[in-house]
Amino acid sequence: MSRQCMVTGKKQMVGNNVSHAKNRTKRVFMPNLQDTSLFSEILKRKIKVRVSAAGLRTVDHKGGIDAYLKNTAPTKLHAKLRPIKKEIENKEATKAA
Repeated sequence: MSRQCMVTGKKQMVGNNVSHAKNRTKRVFMPNLQDTSLFSEILKRKIKVRVSAAGLRTVDHKGGIDAYLKNTAPTKLHAKLRPIKKEIENKEATKAA
């Protein structure tokens, strides 16, 4: 499983530990990823996502997973979220017709 946020795209970064004597050793900065399920009101089911804490706040700010997926371009979405975006669009199109 990749260590990358499905919403923000945050992934691990590499840097240095710097001691008081200015000795430098390599270290890794890991994102705060959470495996969670977000409920889709349109699809009436949960969607499993791997997101950072900042990604959860972003989804909440946009108005939920449905609003986030509808208002984000497919090219900017994670590959696993693109089919869900299509499902939501198809469900809304059939509901409107």
